[in-house]
Amino acid sequence: MGEYDFKKGYSSCDVRQREKIEVIQALSQEHGRTKVLCDIFDVPRSSYHYQLQHNDERDPEREALREKVVAIHTASRGSAGARTIAGQLSQSGLAVGRYKAKSLMREANIVSTQWRKHRYKIADHESKVAANLLNREFTAEAPNKVWCGDVTYIWAGTKWLYLAIVIDLYARKIVGWACSDSPDSNLTCAALRMAFESRGRPKDVMFHSDQGCHYTSLQYRQLLWRYRITQSMSRRGNCWDNAPTERFFRSYKVEWMPKDFYSTYEQAEADVLKYIIQHYNSARGHSYNNYLSPNAAEKAA
Repeated sequence: MGEYDFKKGYSSCDVRQREKIEVIQALSQEHGRTKVLCDIFDVPRSSYHYQLQHNDERDPEREALREKVVAIHTASRGSAGARTIAGQLSQSGLAVGRYKAKSLMREANIVSTQWRKHRYKIADHESKVAANLLNREFTAEAPNKVWCGDVTYIWAGTKWLYLAIVIDLYARKIVGWACSDSPDSNLTCAALRMAFESRGRPKDVMFHSDQGCHYTSLQYRQLLWRYRITQSMSRRGNCWDNAPTERFFRSYKVEWMPKDFYSTYEQAEADVLKYIIQHYNSARGHSYNNYLSPNAAEKAA
C-alpha cells in the first residue's frame, strides 16, 4: 500500500497511476490504440476513462500548474509546444516532463501552432567567394566567435519589409539587425555594423551566411575586411548550412507574425523589433540553451 497524502486526498499508488494515465493520454493522441496502451501500462480502461472524466477535481496544485502552462503558451502567441513548455517550467523549478505538459495543454484546450517540418532540396556547390568554413559546426566556445547572418522578407501592407539579422551562435542571441524596403548590401552592412559596435568591436570573429548577392558584394566583403572578420559561406541550395538563422526566421513567422500580415511598414518594423528585443532575446526559452533565453544564457556563462 502506498502512503496516503492527506493534503491532496490520494495515495502514492494513485499518483503513480495518474502519471501512467497522463502518458497513455499523450501517446494515444499521437498513435491511438488506447486499449493496447492501457494493457502495456497495466491500467484498467475503466480507471483510465474515469480519470479523464474527473480530472483533477481534488488537485488545486494542478490547476495552478495548468495556469502557468496557459501563460507560457499565451506569451509565445500560441506557438509553444509540450517540449518548450516543459523546458520553461523546469527552468522555473517545476519538474514537468513533456508528456505531463502535453496532458496539461489538452486539459486547457490549447495546441501549438508550429508548422510541420519542411523538406529542403540539398545541393553541394561551394561559393567562389568564401569556403564553407563553418561546416555546420553550430556550437561556439564563447560569445563573439561565430556569427551567422541572413535576410528574410515580410509583407507590410503595400510593400515588402526586408529584415537582415546577425546571430551569435554561442547563445543564439540576435546581436545585429536592420530593416529596409530593399534587400541590398546597405541592409546587410547595417546589420553587421550594429553587431560589431554593440558587441564592443570584437576580434577573431567568423561570419557565416548564404551566397546571396548582398553577402558576396564588394561592399559587404570590404566591410568584413575592415572589421577583420573571416567570411564563411553555405553551399548553394543547402539552407541547413545556415540552420540557426533559418530557425530564427521560422520561429518569428510561426510564433509572432500575424496570420493576416501587417497593415503598414511602420507597424511591421515595430513588431519585428519587439519580437527580437522583448521576446526572443529576453524572454523566449531556447532549447539550445536548455530553455534559457539568449540573454540569460550569456549571463550564466
